Amino acid sequence: MVNKPYWLKIKLEYNEKFHDVKRTLKEKKLYTVCEEAKCPNINECWSHGTATIMILGDTCTRGCKFCAVKTGNPKGWVDPLEPLHVVETIKHLKLKYVVLTMVDRDDLLDGGAFHVYRTVLEIRKNFPDIKIETLVGDFQGNKNSISLIANSSIDVFAHNIETVERLTPIVRDPRASYKQSLFVLEYAKKVNPKILTKSSIMVGLGETEEEVIQTMKNLRNVGVDILTIGQYLQPTRRHLNVVEYVPPYKFKWYRDIGLQIGFKEVFSGPLVRSSYRAEKVFYGEV
Repeated sequence: MVNKPYWLKIKLEYNEKFHDVKRTLKEKKLYTVCEEAKCPNINECWSHGTATIMILGDTCTRGCKFCAVKTGNPKGWVDPLEPLHVVETIKHLKLKYVVLTMVDRDDLLDGGAFHVYRTVLEIRKNFPDIKIETLVGDFQGNKNSISLIANSSIDVFAHNIETVERLTPIVRDPRASYKQSLFVLEYAKKVNPKILTKSSIMVGLGETEEEVIQTMKNLRNVGVDILTIGQYLQPTRRHLNVVEYVPPYKFKWYRDIGLQIGFKEVFSGPLVRSSYRAEKVFYGEV
C-alpha cells in the first residue's frame, strides 16, 4: 500500500451552491459521475455550481477494475423522462456548459445512443447557445451509434481510453479494448470534423513514461483535440491498487509534451479527471 502524498490533500467546501446542486439532482432523480465514481473534486465542482450528469441510470453493464460505478444488468430499463429532468436541472443551475456522461449499456441494442441523442436534442431545443459535451462509452464500436452522437449538435465528443495499451486488459472490462477506443474517437471525428474530440488517461497504474507518450501520440493520430491526464485513485479496496503517485512536475511535463504533439489543450494534474472543470478546458483557461 502506497501512502498518499501531500499534494493529494483536498480542501473541502460545502457552501450553499454545493447543497443546491445536491438538492436539485436528488429532486430530479438524476445521477452524477461525481458521486457514483467517487470523484475527489466533487466539493470544488459542486461549490462552483457544476456537475457531470450521468444518464441511462446508475448501473453499468461492465466491470472495469478502476471504476466505482455500480455494475449489473438494467435489463433494458430507461427512464423516458430523464431528458426533461436534465433540462430542468440545467435551467435551475443556470448552466452554460453541460457534460453528459453515461454508464455502458450493453443490454440495449444501440448501447444507449438514442437516449443520449434525445437528451442532447432536448437540451439544445431549450438552450440553443449552451455548450454540450458528451462523455460516452464505446457502443461496442457500433458506427451508427457513434455517428448518432457525433451529429447530435454537441460541441465535444469525449470517450476515455483510460490507460496504456499494455494495461488495458488488466484495467478495463474485457469488452473494452484500446484499439476499439481509438476507433470510436477516430470515427466520431470522421463523421463530423467540426466537433472537438476528447479523451483521458489515468496514470499511477504501472505504466511507463514511454507508454503514456505513445498513447498520447496514438490519440493525436486519430484526431483527438483535447486530452486530460490524472492520477488513478483506488475508490475501494476491491479495486486495483495504486502502483505509484505521480508527482506534480511530471504532470506538467506530460502537458508540455502533449502540446508539442499537437493537442489543442492538455489538462494534466494529480486531481484532474476527464470532466473536471470541462468548461475551462474547452475555452483554454487551464
